[in-house]
Amino acid sequence: MPVYEYTALDVKGNTLSGIVDADSPAGARQKLRAAGNYPVAVREAVSLSVQQSTLFFKRFRRVGHSELAIMTRQLGTLMAAGFPLVAALDALIPQTRSPQLKNQLTRIKDAIVGGSSFSQALSTVSNTFSPLYINMIQAGESSGTMELVLDRLAEMIEKQQQITQRVTSAMTYPVFMTIIGAGIMLFLITYIVPTIAGLFADMKQVLPVPTRILIAASQLLKLWWWLIPIAIVIIILGFQRVRNTVSGRYAIDSALLSLPIMGNFLRKLSAARLARTLGLLLENGVSLLSALEIVKNIAGNVLIADAVEAAANKVRQGQGLAGSLGATRQFPALFIQMIQVGEQSGALESLLKKVADLFENEVESALMRMASLLEPVMILIMGVMVGFIVLSICLPIFEMNQLIR
Repeated sequence: MPVYEYTALDVKGNTLSGIVDADSPAGARQKLRAAGNYPVAVREAVSLSVQQSTLFFKRFRRVGHSELAIMTRQLGTLMAAGFPLVAALDALIPQTRSPQLKNQLTRIKDAIVGGSSFSQALSTVSNTFSPLYINMIQAGESSGTMELVLDRLAEMIEKQQQITQRVTSAMTYPVFMTIIGAGIMLFLITYIVPTIAGLFADMKQVLPVPTRILIAASQLLKLWWWLIPIAIVIIILGFQRVRNTVSGRYAIDSALLSLPIMGNFLRKLSAARLARTLGLLLENGVSLLSALEIVKNIAGNVLIADAVEAAANKVRQGQGLAGSLGATRQFPALFIQMIQVGEQSGALESLLKKVADLFENEVESALMRMASLLEPVMILIMGVMVGFIVLSICLPIFEMNQLIR
């Protein structure tokens, strides 16, 4: 159903603005009049063509984590101030800048007015709200602590956003240097080297092997440079196609976890994510088995997801969580030990939070070390390549000088 932005006057003559969903502009005006308001202007906020766009374009219209975190925190603040849920959504919708999120909040509000619970209404809109988000809201509804749950959800989303930003900032400079270095090398090989090669060809002398290799590479790139972007696109599409198959995803995730340094890094990252989410769910009254079923979907690796599922089956049979996770051999030893201590002390939720903080700090430190190591490695690689080009150009000149003497 389309969503319409409106400007209207209430019974006192005050100007109102907001959005409303209806089948047509006439339906939107009728809805406003039924609410006791006089519509002044009604226009469609999100067109049907945009709503029915392909999945490729939907990826670029997905609500960002920052927008979701702000909305969640504002909703929690309004409810803590005594606003009912529908009134809080009514106050929040006009302030929302994202058209997609505004559209979804309107649909959620209408579903609640129609008799659905908040968690049920969230599950009816796209993929903005994860299963974790919906289950947390459901736990808040059951326990009557919706304000607290919304604040914790906002903190969790902000924490995930901080980690993502740190990863992005740590990798920005190395990626930028790689692109600049590749551009410089391509320019040297395709434009500078052919000019110098023409001078050597006029001398009609046998050139050294490095020079012949450089000239051959230059000619190859000059003729077939357009194959490089095509090959990159084919590799990316092929990787995504393999990744979307069950066997391909298992093979890729298994290979990643088997890498000497990367595997340990990915296990710590998954452990931090699982500990943070599991602790949050348990703290808000979600049962352990239900919490394990939820965190299985956010593991980010099918092998670790299978390990969580296997551990859940053992917990269902009466075994402890630490022993069940440890038997899978997919998690760091410290992660298992901290969970065991939490189970024995009865403070599993607080221990899981400490584990999440610990591994998140380790992941951040590892990223910084990797970024600091990438810079000299890239400079060394560029230096070797530039040195090879200089050597290939200078060798014929040295040989000619010797012949002249």
